[in-house]
Amino acid sequence: MSDNDRITKTPEGLLVPDHPTIPFIIGDGCGPDIWAAASRVVNAAVAAAYGGARRIAWKELPAGRKAFDALGTWLPEETLAAFRRYLVGIKGPLATPVGGGIRSLNVALRQGLDLYCCVRPVRHFPGIETPVRHPEKVDMVIFRENTEDIYSGIEFKAGTAEARAFFDWLAAAHPERAAKVRFPASSSFGVKPVSREGTERLVRAAVEYALANGLPSVTLVHKGNIMKFTEGGFRDWGYELVRREFGGEPVGGGPRLRLPGGLVVKDCIADAFLQEILLHPADFDVIATLNLDGDYISDALAAQVGGIGIAPGGNINYASGHAIFEATHGTAPLLAGKDLANPSSLLLSAEMMLRYIQWAEAADLIRRALVRTIGRKTVTADLAEMIPGAAGLKCSEFADALIAQLS
Repeated sequence: MSDNDRITKTPEGLLVPDHPTIPFIIGDGCGPDIWAAASRVVNAAVAAAYGGARRIAWKELPAGRKAFDALGTWLPEETLAAFRRYLVGIKGPLATPVGGGIRSLNVALRQGLDLYCCVRPVRHFPGIETPVRHPEKVDMVIFRENTEDIYSGIEFKAGTAEARAFFDWLAAAHPERAAKVRFPASSSFGVKPVSREGTERLVRAAVEYALANGLPSVTLVHKGNIMKFTEGGFRDWGYELVRREFGGEPVGGGPRLRLPGGLVVKDCIADAFLQEILLHPADFDVIATLNLDGDYISDALAAQVGGIGIAPGGNINYASGHAIFEATHGTAPLLAGKDLANPSSLLLSAEMMLRYIQWAEAADLIRRALVRTIGRKTVTADLAEMIPGAAGLKCSEFADALIAQLS
């Protein structure tokens, strides 16, 4: 594989060869099953869209249990280096080591490559029955900040010298705040960094996405009424950026802003937002939020349209061009090797990846095939439970059904 097969970033955007090398991590648990199915569909869609003129050269990278068993490390440096080199990649679900090692392989990849946007589109596929009455009203894209907040991993375990030193510093520097710690001897402590720079690049990406796709609103979701300097800072810095860089002007007597083209930027407290997405989901288009809030919100919205098994995701640095798309669910070890898992999350993440590299024709084929196949009630067992009269297929059989609908 030569440099001619690498995707590169230019000031004008990504430069994608006809035969790009795209690295992948097969994943733990059900990862091999869903990768075998999803990659077959992607290859067939690319072939159908471009008649053989374009194709992907897949390059497997070690990570997770497979890497640990072979190399004694959960995330080899060669894997990070390859993602840096080839710019765009995709991965299956990875187990988090218990009792030691990396806190989270997913978080390590995001932070190691500075993939500051976790992008999660949420849409309903007709035919899937969900817990809400009108799942078709859910059509949002979540931009979750991916590198800060409590996921930065700055914690001090109760009973350790570090926890005692942290509290002693707090008591000496801010005794009035230390007094709020009810049980200092048995308390663990965590630090929640939220920066202006991290906020601005996330909100900028969300607004640019909304403008590029002709969407009417961006909502900043936060808990700034309680965490005034971190999540409140996110809200305030977000509004400041929109005024400064996009010409946002106040509208309606409140903090919300309207851009010259009509895009409205507003905000919502996180707990109120979780109510509003049930009561008035059509009021929201693009969501910009912090790391922890985005974790909760992404899964809650996925449940409204059929579950995390059909929820795609991408981790993106729009400045450098680096991106890793991923299955958003866990490893499902009970399904490992049984050809029963649903490959839709990984497949829809691959669809996102194809759009990111500007191969929209192949991405469109995948989405249409999913709509048609689900509409025919030919789905995997997890979706069959939500579609009256559906018969559950094996993972590989579902891939066959999707390929038959590529046109």
